[in-house]
Amino acid sequence: MGHRLSKIYTRTGDAGTTGLGDGTRVPKDHARVEAFGTVDELNALIGLLRTAGLPAEWDRPLDEIQHALFDVGGELCIPGRESIRAEQVIALETWLDQLNADLAPLKEFILPGGAPGAAWAHLARTVCRRAERRAFTLARSEPVNPETLRYLNRLSDLLFVLARAVNRHAGAGDVLWRPDRHAAASPAPSAPEPTP
Repeated sequence: MGHRLSKIYTRTGDAGTTGLGDGTRVPKDHARVEAFGTVDELNALIGLLRTAGLPAEWDRPLDEIQHALFDVGGELCIPGRESIRAEQVIALETWLDQLNADLAPLKEFILPGGAPGAAWAHLARTVCRRAERRAFTLARSEPVNPETLRYLNRLSDLLFVLARAVNRHAGAGDVLWRPDRHAAASPAPSAPEPTP
């Protein structure tokens, strides 16, 4: 690995192709590159989320998630590689259930926002959904580890609950969507004029 990172630019991608982990060169907008590129974007957002002053006990599972996402990127970069296992999906579900147990039942849709950490978690959730879509696009034409698809799906659910948990911890509460906001702001219709 060291010799790969000793020179940052290689000029090999100037013509619009990039190298996969097995040496194959593909277009930079290939479905496989779109998938692992979006996972990389997601990982960067999780790193940003970890700087948002979250409870200390959340840092270890977020660290594990970042490592797992690097494994996902490796899988997608090297055709045929499989790293993500069922127990990692179960670990996400376990933490999700723990976080969700302390939250009030959700009866309304919520908007992304609230505390800064919650906003970052919501943004990470949307990028996770995109990473999942890109991985499923790839899976239509090439083999993709089914546990990786499950992991991305479960991670997006976890990030939604984590955003709510961040807002609860910050005392901000959920930002509720108000579908009737225009009706409430409109003046009541005036009574019709009496007919002579």
